[in-house]
Amino acid sequence: MKDRSAVAGASAHRVLVVEDEDAVAAGLRLLLEQEYQVDVASTGQEALAKLSSGVPFDAVLCDLMMPGMSGIELFRILASTRPGVEEKLVFMTGGAFTQRARSHLSQVDNPVIEKPFTRASFQRVVQELLR
Repeated sequence: MKDRSAVAGASAHRVLVVEDEDAVAAGLRLLLEQEYQVDVASTGQEALAKLSSGVPFDAVLCDLMMPGMSGIELFRILASTRPGVEEKLVFMTGGAFTQRARSHLSQVDNPVIEKPFTRASFQRVVQELLR
């Protein structure tokens, strides 16, 4: 997938989308890039590299369940290696929760947004994060 970090007319707010399904990631980019500078990572490892690069992100829209490194694992790694960054995670879910996911979500204050969602619902979540 082509990496376009900034789009003309987008705000200064940067959003990282962490999504393993290319079609979903592309759709989220299209949904959000009118309002935000959007970058995409297709794996937890790629997201970790982007988040460790020094480029600041205002929000990280992260799929909860992914092969390899899940959103839960990404959260835990960030909490121990880059404290504060994990607070910017917004977990996305298609509604299928494992017991592990349910347990994790009950222990953190991060927002959870159900797929599919609208730009307006995401904007509300980002505005809450930016406060």
